[in-house]
Amino acid sequence: MFNKGQIAGLMKQAQAMQDNMKKAQDDLGNIEVTGESGAGLVKVIMSCKYDVRRVTIAPSLLSDDKDMLEDLVAAAFNAAVRKAEDTSTEKMSKITAGMPGLPGGMKLPF
Repeated sequence: MFNKGQIAGLMKQAQAMQDNMKKAQDDLGNIEVTGESGAGLVKVIMSCKYDVRRVTIAPSLLSDDKDMLEDLVAAAFNAAVRKAEDTSTEKMSKITAGMPGLPGGMKLPF
């Protein structure tokens, strides 16, 4: 089925992909995304490793309804998480694009 040269080549490819994935995962900690709600009145900035860096709330909201403010903060967090997931998926799919046998849309790392 496979000869030694083919197996060695596959092992080299797998090692290179693993190294590239490690570097990409490290890079995700430096990429920031912003989730917004209320037309930008609430902003959440987080890394693609889901570390929240900053939460910004417009001063005009501080005197408003507490429940509405809580909903806006939750919506901004959710928007930031979706952007982080999309960015992570995009970055990782570039690494695995050339690997045979990996189904499209597969989330990595496992």
